[in-house]
This record gives sequence, structure tokens and C-alpha cells, in this order.
Amino acid sequence: MTATVDTTTTQAAPPSTGGLLRGRWLEDWRPEDKEFWDAKGRAIATRNLVVSVFSEHIGFSIWSLWSVFVLFLGPKYGLSTNAKDAAAQKFLLTTLPTALGAGVRLPYTFAVAKFGGRNWTVVSAALLLVPLIVTGILL
Repeated sequence: MTATVDTTTTQAAPPSTGGLLRGRWLEDWRPEDKEFWDAKGRAIATRNLVVSVFSEHIGFSIWSLWSVFVLFLGPKYGLSTNAKDAAAQKFLLTTLPTALGAGVRLPYTFAVAKFGGRNWTVVSAALLLVPLIVTGILL
């Protein structure tokens, strides 16, 4: 009695989205396949890279802008006239957003899986514009 071993490889079917969001989710991603990459993969990867770079740029720009911006706040904006108290208030104004950002990293990680990487990147970058616009209006 001889045993035969099937040496053919089968590719797993892409996960189904139930037809609800066709075209919005990657249903087939084979970047190692040259034909797929040339036909479809390069365009998807390029689009995602451009969106990601732009979104990250917004995030780091706002983070840097706020850190520098706080240095120029004074008593006119509600900070203390005492230099030591004003320094402590400025330090608090720069550390709270960083602490909040560190605290939301865990839910942020799960949001990527739930909403999709590109979608969540765009939404989270757009949410960063809210404090920027409010700061621009108030100050």
C-alpha cells in the first residue's frame, strides 16, 4: 500500500465582507505575486502610502505646533503672572495631550482592525484637526 501526498498548494480564499463594503476592504492581497503587484497591488499600496504619510504629517505637525505654541502663551490667555506657576502650567499644557495620546493607543489599535487601516488613519487625522481649529478660533 502506497500513500500519496498532495503537493499542490492552495491559496486561502480572502475573507468575505458580506458584500456590504465591496471595494472598501482588501479582499485579495498578494504583494509577492508579480502579476498581481503590477496589475493592482502597486496602485493600492501607493494610495495607502500617500494617505498614511499625509495623515502622519498632520499628526506630527499638530504635536510640534502645540508644543511651540504653548511657549508663547501668557497671562492674556489665563496663565499665571508668576514665572514659576506659568512654567508649570505650560508644562501641563504640553504633557496632557501626550499622556492622552499614550492612553488611547490601545483602543486605537483595535479601531484599525474594526474600521480598516486607511479609513481609521484618515478619521484619526481628521480628528486631530478639531483641536487645531478650536485653538485657531480661541487664540
